[in-house]
Amino acid sequence: MKVTALLAVALATATFATAPALAQRSAATFGNYSDVTGVKILPGQFENYMDYLKAQWVKQQEWAKSKGYIVGYKILVNTYPRENEPTLYLITEYKTVPTPTEAQRQADEFTAMMKLDEHQMDAAAEKRGPMRTIGSQSMLQEVTLK
Repeated sequence: MKVTALLAVALATATFATAPALAQRSAATFGNYSDVTGVKILPGQFENYMDYLKAQWVKQQEWAKSKGYIVGYKILVNTYPRENEPTLYLITEYKTVPTPTEAQRQADEFTAMMKLDEHQMDAAAEKRGPMRTIGSQSMLQEVTLK
């Protein structure tokens, strides 16, 4: 009987000692990052902005994907936008967030690929102004539950 009681106490002690360690393990596993840009397309500019996305944005995203800088990208349209909500969302997915040094190296490589300097790229962005406004930008991280 004493052996059984001692065994029960030892088992209970072992169970309670490991319970906090088990409780501290997260059910979450963190995955890829997504940059999400909310774009409000101005009246009468939807097709013009779609043309820009097809000709330029997709080209840039495909280049970044071919270099392994991004995992993928997509465009989501807000089918029922409320007042002041974006018309669509531009989403770019990354495995990791680059360090500032790596981000600058990628930006320099991108500038060379585009064959435009920063001033020319700013001027091109200004031309998109009449088509849209940027409503929001967020970086989100995927979470899966174990």
